[in-house]
Amino acid sequence: MIDFFQINPGLWLILAGLICALVPKGEAFALVRKALVIGAPILAAVMIFQIYTSQEVLAGKITIGGLELTTLRIDNLSMVWGYLFCLIGVINGIYGFHEKCRITDSSALIYAGAAIAGVFSGDLLTLFLFWELTAISSVFLIWKGGERAYAAGIRYLALHVLSGVLLLAGAILFANTNGGDYTFNNIGIDTLGGWLILIAIGIKCGFPFLHMWMQDAYPKASITGTVILSAFTTKMAIYALARGYVGVDILIYIGAVMTCFPVFFALIENDLRRVLAFSLNNQLGFMVCGIGIGTELAMNGVVGQVFVHVIFKSLLFMSIGAVMYRVGTAKASELGGLFRSMPITAVFCLIGAGSIAAFPLLAAFVTKAMIISAVIYEAAYNPGLYVIAGMLLFASAGVMEHSGIKVPYFTFFSHDSGRRVKEAPLNMLVAMGLAAALCIFLAFPWGGYQMLYALMPYDLPKPYKPYTVDHVVFQLQLLFAAISAFCLLKKFKLYPAERRGEILDFDWTYRKLCLGITTWIGAMWTRLSAVTTRVRNKAIAGAGRRLYQMFSPAGAMSESAPSGLAAALTAAMLILVLFFVYFVR
Repeated sequence: MIDFFQINPGLWLILAGLICALVPKGEAFALVRKALVIGAPILAAVMIFQIYTSQEVLAGKITIGGLELTTLRIDNLSMVWGYLFCLIGVINGIYGFHEKCRITDSSALIYAGAAIAGVFSGDLLTLFLFWELTAISSVFLIWKGGERAYAAGIRYLALHVLSGVLLLAGAILFANTNGGDYTFNNIGIDTLGGWLILIAIGIKCGFPFLHMWMQDAYPKASITGTVILSAFTTKMAIYALARGYVGVDILIYIGAVMTCFPVFFALIENDLRRVLAFSLNNQLGFMVCGIGIGTELAMNGVVGQVFVHVIFKSLLFMSIGAVMYRVGTAKASELGGLFRSMPITAVFCLIGAGSIAAFPLLAAFVTKAMIISAVIYEAAYNPGLYVIAGMLLFASAGVMEHSGIKVPYFTFFSHDSGRRVKEAPLNMLVAMGLAAALCIFLAFPWGGYQMLYALMPYDLPKPYKPYTVDHVVFQLQLLFAAISAFCLLKKFKLYPAERRGEILDFDWTYRKLCLGITTWIGAMWTRLSAVTTRVRNKAIAGAGRRLYQMFSPAGAMSESAPSGLAAALTAAMLILVLFFVYFVR
């Protein structure tokens, strides 16, 4: 008899996704698919609630080839990601309710299910299985974006498959140095296997020089696909870091760089979905840095930031997606003045913008400061961390500029583009309304943020209090300084103009440089082939002439050698063969 409490809850979503793929087309059947898309995450959340107690749960053990795999492990850490993924799965299902695409419904469920199953994996081999499934299932959401999305999807898939290969290789090497144990706990960077796994996670997490797939693929995905993609892959990678690399110092510096460099790219980018993709990388940097610090305060900040980030980042992508659904573009140079036509969407976008900028009473205000505070506390023992704290503060002001101001300003205000369109569809408004309500509730001073803090994995000796006079005043000073800088730059026309075009990042190395190198190699190979072909043809022709001269009836050998010589040579060879056959043993 099957024990349903031994089954990884993510598998229910994967099963629902497979069923969606088999449901026939048609209006009535589309409602069945939508019921699965919204209902399956709710079922998974109920299963998590039924399975998890206050103690770690290890279940779903299977043995393959002598290896025991733990397919289900729920504890204080993975539980948060499980509930979060279920929550955002429901919101995404509501947001895409108007879309009747069977591929999107099926891929979204399998993708979300693989992410949930991945964070509940108890060993590295099970993690690898769902790690790769997230890549394979999510690429269809990119390809649904249209013709330009095909090449981006191929690049996305190549990098993520490479990530899986590195993860598997690292897991095998790590297990060989760890007595054959594949348990997914602390890994560290003391072994080659640990480094390979870190690089594999870094690809999905968007480490510097490994991040460009986000800005390449996310803006080219379908409208609903971009919203879904923003929630799962990178947060699954953050979970893997939080599980295996807590307190690894190098992550502090990697995370600090991740927070800063996207600010400059987002400043000059015209495509607002690419701006949000850069800000996604910026926010991931705070989480990576917090994991590198590794204290209980920092880890609580990371978990809280992951939770609210998925919500407000989805809200921003949903608002720009709603605009794109009505207008047909997300280019800042072609938008503006849409608050007249889409006022509700504009309000929701402003709530998301304020949340990501950490305005008081909005989501990130109660979480991001925990990470920065943890860095400052540790700087008392390591003064070099004050530089890291300064970088995080700069990045906080920067995210206010590009996501807190630029996205809503150029979309809904700025110059009037003259576009007059309908408000977003009702299902989109409901999804955005739920996300906006959560952004407010989770930062609410009386009861809201305490519920969020109750989900965090560590009980601090002294509870963190975000609403202190010092914190509120300092944050408002930081934010209003960023607003003032933006206003001054616009006033004196120093702010970069919004221009059509695509800003290349490190992906230039393979989209331009490598393409040029391979094109040159191909041209050189063609020229070399032509030369070698001529040389070969001349050599064959010359050899043919010489053989003809030697062995043809009109050749030199026929003229000078008697006809009986060939018979004598043949007889000699026959005698030699018979001698070996009969006398040599």
